Amino acid sequence: MKNIFTNVSLTPPPKLLPVLQKLKTVYSQWYIYYHILPKPHRHSLGWRIDSLFIETIEAVATAGFLAREEKLPYVRYAIRKLDTIQVLLLVLWENKSLTSKQYILIAQGVEEVGRNLGGWSGKLRKENSPTKQERK
Repeated sequence: MKNIFTNVSLTPPPKLLPVLQKLKTVYSQWYIYYHILPKPHRHSLGWRIDSLFIETIEAVATAGFLAREEKLPYVRYAIRKLDTIQVLLLVLWENKSLTSKQYILIAQGVEEVGRNLGGWSGKLRKENSPTKQERK
């Protein structure tokens, strides 16, 4: 029998933006916890948090490919989604659907991504400010 994978190139995946890489890592950890949440929360809060993570990843990935002046709305959208994730994770923890260890691990990752997005947003606002545009 012929191996169908003989012509497949095993190249490493493309480099991601650092903030997108961190977000992917946090989401991967969340995804593990998502599947072991108690059923009532898995199909409500868990599902919503998962959706918000995916929307955040989409917004950050989109912003990464846009021209500088078009990025800011996507970064701000990602920040809003991340803020909502933080609140919903807290609700899961308060209702004992996440252990303290699980909550801390995910919340710290989300917080770090939030700081990175906040820095990116500030940099974009500064670069796109009218005074910066006038000097060009």
